Amino acid sequence: MNNFEKLIKTIVNPLVKYPNDIKINLRETDMFHEYILSTNPKDLGRIIGKKGHIIQTVRTIVYSVHVNDDKRVKLVVNDGKN
Repeated sequence: MNNFEKLIKTIVNPLVKYPNDIKINLRETDMFHEYILSTNPKDLGRIIGKKGHIIQTVRTIVYSVHVNDDKRVKLVVNDGKN
């Protein structure tokens, strides 16, 4: 587990009812390190929050961490629609 996965889990764990269902996968693209966050479907609303305020705050924290290469970090929530 790298530092971004640990950071995301540290932030998301207290927000959900089913912390054991949190899964984070890394997908590398040419421009991004994409971290895909999956949770129990019952916790999806807790992660996103009203009008997306909670996930936007989580993204702001994650994006503020410096990366040592040219790629940027991107946090994607797996909502089961893709």
